[in-house]
Amino acid sequence: MSKIWQSKSDTSLHPLVEHYTVGNDYILDMRLLPYDVEASLAHAQALFKLKILTKTELTKLSGGLKEILKLHAAGKFIIKLEDEDCHTAIENYLIAKLGPMGKKIHTGRSRNDQVLVATRLYARKKIKQVAEEMIKLEKVFLNFAKKYQFIPMPGYTHTRRAMPSSIGHWATSYFEELTNDFQLLQSAYTLNDQNPLGAAAGFGVNLNLDRRLTTKLLKFKRTQINSIYAVNSRGKTESYILAVCTQIMMTLGRLANEMIWFTTPEFNYFNLPWSFTTGSSIMPQKRNPDVFEIIRSNVNVIVALQTQVKDITKNLISGYNRDTQLTKEPLIKGLGITRRSLEIAALVMSGITPNKEVLMKSLTPELFANHEANKLVMQGVPFRDAYQRVKENLDKLTVPDPVKAIKEVISLGGPGNLNLKGYKVDKQIK
Repeated sequence: MSKIWQSKSDTSLHPLVEHYTVGNDYILDMRLLPYDVEASLAHAQALFKLKILTKTELTKLSGGLKEILKLHAAGKFIIKLEDEDCHTAIENYLIAKLGPMGKKIHTGRSRNDQVLVATRLYARKKIKQVAEEMIKLEKVFLNFAKKYQFIPMPGYTHTRRAMPSSIGHWATSYFEELTNDFQLLQSAYTLNDQNPLGAAAGFGVNLNLDRRLTTKLLKFKRTQINSIYAVNSRGKTESYILAVCTQIMMTLGRLANEMIWFTTPEFNYFNLPWSFTTGSSIMPQKRNPDVFEIIRSNVNVIVALQTQVKDITKNLISGYNRDTQLTKEPLIKGLGITRRSLEIAALVMSGITPNKEVLMKSLTPELFANHEANKLVMQGVPFRDAYQRVKENLDKLTVPDPVKAIKEVISLGGPGNLNLKGYKVDKQIK
């Protein structure tokens, strides 16, 4: 008998109901299995401390759990549909290997707090991986800014040329945006980094389980105290993590959209290496920026995944509801898409180069209109009068030495635009 909740007197579950309720959980749980094993090893220590497990039983159960990890790593541990999830598959393996002793591992737990803690451990690792990719991209932008700092580049408002800017100015804007996104990621990591193990089905258990012990063994920052809230936080935590992924992807989406346009022959501000482009099935001459188009589209995918989690969980009553099973897949997908998008963005941007001659020519006289008006202001002319005077003489504007002009104009915009020493790459989340 595979199902841990089923007794001999129970009516067999209708196969269509089984397929529908299990869904693809047994497939998704292959990702969570190592983390459920990790939590089970810690829980076994807590049971041993309560003398529910003897030293021999602890050793044998721990050995069985570690065998599961080895089998999983070798691709030899399979979760079957009739198992429903990784928790049942693990327990069934231990019972098959160790007999009645294997049944003790579930003492003081519900599959609810099992999936909660496994998901937290999984998300903790994946958030760290996202952080690693963000740091790599930050470094790419900072190096890009240093290398091409004073190459001119038009600044745009309303998608029209507006004022002078530079590659350094543009690149560090993305760097700074990523550092803000990193702060949000850190907050998601902190929210996720709390131990729900011991909440059981939401109302605790009448065993004096040492939750501080499992918190320490699993290296959580703190323990979730209220067992009802521990259950209710499923969905909210996932939703917040995906909200942060949305912010990160919004940054990448703007970058992708700009690079799609700025690498066109019409703009030609940047060179996109052919190794990062794809071809056309009908037009021999075409090379397409598909990588940026997929990044741009994935912004919408992440927004949809966050909305999916929020809508699933927003009106549930307190305690466990099976609805929350459907929050697992969007979390896994969202973290994966975000990490891969950051990784590919860093790869491609490290190969992008600016077309200096084109960008120098893009610094046309009208971009300096506000600059000229402010010169008059500094001579005592009221701004509105200066504005009108320059507007009436736009055809007489000229471009000074481009690099000198860029330094002068941007430096007036405030500190930090040119002094790259003020920018620091984030450190890995610990």
